[in-house]
Amino acid sequence: MMRLLILFLVLTAWPWALVAGPNIVVIMSDDMGYSDIGCYGSEIATPHLDGLAADGVRFTQFYNTARCCPTRGALLTGLYSHQSGIGWMMADNGHAGYRGDLNRRSVTLAEVLRTAGYGTYMAGKWHVTKHTKPDGPKHNWPLQRGFDRFYGTIHGAGSFFDPNSLMRDNTMISPFADPEYQPETFYYTDAISDHSVRFINEHDAEHPDQPFFLYVSYTAAHWPMHALEKDIAKYKGKYDEGYAAIRKARFERMKALGVISQETELSPASGNWEDMEHQAWDIRNMEVYAAMIDNMDQGIGRIVQSLKDTNRFEDTLMLFFQDNGGCAEAYGRRPRKVNGAWPTRADKPSLEPLPADYLQPHMQPKQTRDGWPVLVGPGVMPGPADTYIGYGREWANVSNTPFREYKHWVHEGGISTPLIAHWPNKIVRQGELEHQPSHLIDIMATCVDVSDADYPVEKDGTRIQPMEGVSLLPAFMGDPLAREEPLYWEHEGNRAIRMGDWKLVSKRAGGGAWELYDLAADRSELHDLAANQPERVKAMAARWHMWALRANVFPLTPYRK
Repeated sequence: MMRLLILFLVLTAWPWALVAGPNIVVIMSDDMGYSDIGCYGSEIATPHLDGLAADGVRFTQFYNTARCCPTRGALLTGLYSHQSGIGWMMADNGHAGYRGDLNRRSVTLAEVLRTAGYGTYMAGKWHVTKHTKPDGPKHNWPLQRGFDRFYGTIHGAGSFFDPNSLMRDNTMISPFADPEYQPETFYYTDAISDHSVRFINEHDAEHPDQPFFLYVSYTAAHWPMHALEKDIAKYKGKYDEGYAAIRKARFERMKALGVISQETELSPASGNWEDMEHQAWDIRNMEVYAAMIDNMDQGIGRIVQSLKDTNRFEDTLMLFFQDNGGCAEAYGRRPRKVNGAWPTRADKPSLEPLPADYLQPHMQPKQTRDGWPVLVGPGVMPGPADTYIGYGREWANVSNTPFREYKHWVHEGGISTPLIAHWPNKIVRQGELEHQPSHLIDIMATCVDVSDADYPVEKDGTRIQPMEGVSLLPAFMGDPLAREEPLYWEHEGNRAIRMGDWKLVSKRAGGGAWELYDLAADRSELHDLAANQPERVKAMAARWHMWALRANVFPLTPYRK
């Protein structure tokens, strides 16, 4: 009787003692394509991700939503983007699906897992609220949406050497006046990795018997092309042959790895290397892009090591994926010439230095901290803090090998992402491929399943929308998923629905005509069957329309006047 009383008192005092779920680490990268990591065909060194894949499961048909903030809305809530209030970007367009803020009819992963006894932590890019000012509303900042600790940026993009809207918990900070973190060189990817490690170590020291949820939201490899010279040096000469040679080599490796079938065709190339006016500059762009991914992988290695050091690695579910396909945006690639010449770097700084406690307000800084003007265009080689350049459509076409289109569009190049799942205590399929279609709406259902958490019917008196996804746990074990609904997409008027192997997809540009593909035979979407199967097109379009009505998708593109 006394033993039962003692057990009761222990469980009452320590509610997480009943928690049987694993630690959960969700890692998402930014603006990367399907073929950009080694275990999916890349020449970029990602040994730590490759190691997780070798001891876990790689999904070959996992999907995001084609854009950064809609993906984050869907990931955090387990709902489609418009249902979370973020059907487009961070602007309130007066319609339920386009508020630019997570709504209160949704709950976040952190809010759900916290009720199951989890410590909840986040490092990196938030980008699910329009309120980014230090003195503005904070109701949709991480700590107000279920996270115990946060280090990162509220805004969606910025310099890797001087990011805007950098926060620790609820306080905006300058990386150059931060008493808690002063590396020799501040680089945002390293800062995200280092704070992830810090959160793991501190949680283990303070709550050794409690599981944790860690959301790591990298900004690599989103523009600008910023990287450390030590990482760029590894890729010197790697891309001298140009777009087509790298793309072809990736295509062949992908077939050899099995992430695409032997019958897969390579979609048309974008651009001709011989026609590129600034080849040395564009080579450097891709060298920097590769270095950004390499550095991120190094940080993931440090996160893995911290899990091992705290004896949590074996019982941690790790998931890695990307927020959208490779980015074809021409940011910083087409500046105006000055007196007939591209802007070039001067011999010395021309502006007054900024104080250490200066809070960077600009997505693209006007100058570096030590007084160099920030420049764009082919007159300056990317990489350092005084540049702000994207890697462009042609390299994005390489990133998205072998698929069509890019970030923004819902053809396969815009929405296909790797998914690596690793959990030594549970996943016994070492190095296997999983071909069942799945979507980041499934992450919430998976976390609820493995943690034994309760997804709420209501919160704070507000009715919560039901989860849209299904748990991926059966697929981890090699079993069928319990999916009954098709998968759906809409972004900027680009629409798609996938039912089994059939995908109906359209681009807003050009009138938005529906295209029909059998992805089992044509994953690259090169052979449109719409004219041959009008009844299938009609039926699938009707299903998409019914979903769009209930998921707050209409009116389409309300932000376009």
